Amino acid sequence: MRLEAATEFARKTLGHRKPRVAVVLGSGLGALANCVSDAMRVPYADIPGFPAATTAGHGGELVVGRLEDAYVILQSGRFHLYEGYDPETVVLPVRLLAELGAEYLIVTNAAGGLNPVFGRPCLMLIADHINYMWRNPLTGPVAKGEHRWPDLNVAYDQDLRELARKAALNAGITLHEGVYAGVLGPNYETPAEIRMLRRLGADAVGMSTVPEVITARARGMRVLGISSITNAGAGLGGGKLSHQEVLEGANKVSAQLEAVLRGVISHLPA
Repeated sequence: MRLEAATEFARKTLGHRKPRVAVVLGSGLGALANCVSDAMRVPYADIPGFPAATTAGHGGELVVGRLEDAYVILQSGRFHLYEGYDPETVVLPVRLLAELGAEYLIVTNAAGGLNPVFGRPCLMLIADHINYMWRNPLTGPVAKGEHRWPDLNVAYDQDLRELARKAALNAGITLHEGVYAGVLGPNYETPAEIRMLRRLGADAVGMSTVPEVITARARGMRVLGISSITNAGAGLGGGKLSHQEVLEGANKVSAQLEAVLRGVISHLPA
């Protein structure tokens, strides 16, 4: 019922606006929302069934308008499992974006770096993920419009990744590529956990993204994921980890992320 109420409200509010591209903005990456022209901003507090975004660096609104001459809808601020929300609430925005007609989902996040080759801060194109959250948003009855057994063999669209590589190359931006491990949080990982994740094949670790991608693929959306590698994982760098460090690192690469996203959006198939 929450999805139906949120969808009805959003359709009435947005009117003729029918975004093809949805973008989820992670911690400290909300500046892109200010680049949207002809923007309409809808606070989460106005949307039926939407809770407040409580994590610092998350704006708490949907922003609809034009970016690179395409109608887009930006989710400025996401919900996390570590905030105590159930998986259904965490992915409610993605289901709403799909109901509004978005064909593409671009997910961004701030993450800790595990691959010693990566500089920090930097951008990492997500090639695959590991679900270490022990939660799945598809558990339970099959939601309307979703598949029971979505294929995640290529969860992150190969054509969209190629567009991202080309956009980064044209802008002179180093874009690494690797595997994102999603963990529950909210604590940062121990050095032993970081060593384990590295042995499992992860190049970055964070506390979001995976539930949204699973849901988007169950909806048939094409997905692109980019991580802002803001800090080194525990035991891989000096000093204590903090959310402030994450926000500062994300801010340093926000202009690069914007350039890559603009390049991708401007070259999406008509």
